[in-house]
Amino acid sequence: MSHTKTEVATGAAVLAVAIAFATYASQGIGLGRATDSYSLHASFRSVEGVTVGTDVRMAGVKVGSVAALNLNPQTFMADAVVTVKRGIEVPDDSTIAIASEGLLGGSFVDIQPGGSADVLQPGAEIEDTQGAVSLITLLMKFVGGGDSSKSGDKAEPAAEGTAP
Repeated sequence: MSHTKTEVATGAAVLAVAIAFATYASQGIGLGRATDSYSLHASFRSVEGVTVGTDVRMAGVKVGSVAALNLNPQTFMADAVVTVKRGIEVPDDSTIAIASEGLLGGSFVDIQPGGSADVLQPGAEIEDTQGAVSLITLLMKFVGGGDSSKSGDKAEPAAEGTAP
């Protein structure tokens, strides 16, 4: 009988640790504090490297996170919903961009505030966006020499029986 009590106590301890970890993790990505923030919307050409939970930063300081990413079937753009901490007012002429922490670092969403006195209201859309730049694409352009149309500069040979 004491062997069964030990197994139950061990199982309960493991379950308590799992619940504590899940609570801590949900607070870390902002699931537990929906009232502390407001949402803004933006459409990007590419959100490569960004997932739900990715940091949203202003001047390098985390001010929120990415709450949702969806493909818009009409525009084929990535629609993003980002949350920003209450008390941080984003000017309505701000720019939002996908940025990289470095060559090997991860991506984050960077809000570059504008100079307007008017601020975005909760649920508003930031219209000036810049999508992610693929490092592989840039390297391929560099290695490939840029414009591929230069390889077809040779004139076609004249047809038989015609003057060159």
